[in-house]
Amino acid sequence: MRLEAAARMDVFRKLWKARKLILVVFIPLSLLPLPLIHPTSEACCAYVLMVTAVYWVSEAVPLGAAALVPAFLYPLFGVLKSSEVAAEYCKDTTLLLMGVICLAASIEKWNLHKRIALRMVMIAGAKPGMLVLGFMCCTVFLSMWLSNTSTTAMVMPIAEAVLQQLICTGLADGHNDSETAEAPEDDSAVLEKEENFDKNQLELLYRTGSDCSKHKQELGTLSEVQIVESNGLALIRHTNGHLPKVSIDIPNVKRVKTRRDSQYPTKRDHMICKFLSLSITYAATIGGLITITGTSTNLIFAEQFNTRYPDAKVINFGTWFIFSFPIAIIMLILTWLWLHFLFLGCNFRETCSLSKKRKTRREMLSERRIQEEYIKLGPISYPEVVTGIFFILMTLLWFTREPGFVPGWTSLFEKKGYRTDATVSLLLGFLLFLIPARRPFSSSSSSSSSRNTAPDDNSDPDPLAPMITWKDFQRLMPWEIVILVGGGYALAAGCKVSGLSVWIGRQLEPMSGLPPWAVTLLACLLVSAVTEFASNPATLTVFLPILSTLSETLRINPLHTLIPATMCVSFGVMLPVGNPPNAIVFSYGHVKISDMVKAGFGVNLIGVAVVMLAVTTWGVPLFNLNEFPDWAVARNVTGVL
Repeated sequence: MRLEAAARMDVFRKLWKARKLILVVFIPLSLLPLPLIHPTSEACCAYVLMVTAVYWVSEAVPLGAAALVPAFLYPLFGVLKSSEVAAEYCKDTTLLLMGVICLAASIEKWNLHKRIALRMVMIAGAKPGMLVLGFMCCTVFLSMWLSNTSTTAMVMPIAEAVLQQLICTGLADGHNDSETAEAPEDDSAVLEKEENFDKNQLELLYRTGSDCSKHKQELGTLSEVQIVESNGLALIRHTNGHLPKVSIDIPNVKRVKTRRDSQYPTKRDHMICKFLSLSITYAATIGGLITITGTSTNLIFAEQFNTRYPDAKVINFGTWFIFSFPIAIIMLILTWLWLHFLFLGCNFRETCSLSKKRKTRREMLSERRIQEEYIKLGPISYPEVVTGIFFILMTLLWFTREPGFVPGWTSLFEKKGYRTDATVSLLLGFLLFLIPARRPFSSSSSSSSSRNTAPDDNSDPDPLAPMITWKDFQRLMPWEIVILVGGGYALAAGCKVSGLSVWIGRQLEPMSGLPPWAVTLLACLLVSAVTEFASNPATLTVFLPILSTLSETLRINPLHTLIPATMCVSFGVMLPVGNPPNAIVFSYGHVKISDMVKAGFGVNLIGVAVVMLAVTTWGVPLFNLNEFPDWAVARNVTGVL
């Protein structure tokens, strides 16, 4: 019996390891009767749509590979020609993304993002509440222009350094770490005192080590020293059994390395670590909502909407920013309040005080650590200045292209409709490959100002080396997302040509009795639930054509459902698998899955509520949401015919 049970377990184990391969083969075969029994264009398109959707949601194959399924199944089933499908995989948003990645590569290469983050945190201060708010603000700002994953991967190490300082200081202070002391008038005196204390520690270790062994006169003689804890102090004992005359209060390094869970100095310190860690991933998600290039889901929406409704002319960088910026601000404040209440309670006066006279020793050391990191960057360099100028210029040109309330700079050209946001981003991105990274008409020594930001490029003998190289661009370019977005466009084109979208719309006619806000709320809740377990781009790519058809059938402005669904698809924040920033934060070990579920559930509700508030208030006059627009009427009539 035991052998049979072991054999069964072995079979189950092998089947579990091969589950993705089984799914890849089983799904197409099980759905194959649909196009065979009903050999119509609608059935064939539905077959391709279902196979691709299952591959995306289950991630049985890589997302980019699954996005190629329409490229060969549509021609095989006669839905679209191969040349027509291929044209869907490169759109205007692909070029827009390439230009933005060029700027992002320059920002990361020259450490401009780190300078911005450290400066904003220095302004916020070291009080737990204000420190977290400072990290959230800088993360939101960076995530507007960089990918959410890159922003989290950059900010989290800075936050971890601050948390390590917090833990080490707490272990050194013992039971006195939470007491608030009156700070002296000059904080530098305290910091100087701490530095002298550290130097005395090192000198004493050196002297006692040299007394024990004349042949070893370096600090490395710590192997001959044992650390013994006594009344909260770490006493240095030599291997010969004698104690030195002076006891030294130092942190226990071994305990710092194994700090997980119960090894934090106090429970409050652990709560601060959770608070700061989760705030960064949520702030990255919030920042990605603000700009049309903030996340790949925003780009997917923009391209699919402009492709389906070419006469709309309502979605651009400016209109999206005006709609989403208040959402981000409200979500930022409410998320900070929710996390503060969840992990630190409601004592905002203690955790958010800006008074310098209520700083603890640990808070002063944390501030010093952040200032040291900022000083390491050195003075602002020439490449950072150029990158900052390009950053501001790109933003201004995006805003002023077609602002709506006044004529934009495109009105200066005779032919209208030829220039888009992609034109601006590609032009400035291309110039970054040409502009030298060293100040012109200066000696080679003057370029040493950038030695702290790009040491590899400083060794380049070419004085005309550009701001970025193709390797820099290629390192950041998310080709998988490009193919994934292209696969979504291909699916949408197939649904339109085959008539599947019209058939879906007819099946949704019983929902015509629901008010628009109820339809939007159901769409938001459904999308935010599905995206917890599936990738955000794949979820949105599947739902956009369905929601577009539903809006046309119910004669609701398509933007009334599409924009909220696009924003809510980013709220997959309850699990580590919800999105890459969640996984990055979870890998640091400060939070458990239960912490992410509790905090993420509240953030999810906050996001849905704020988006619903926006779509029923300031979104109405901005996009004229109360009326079924002419561009949607024309699309609906064309689809029926």
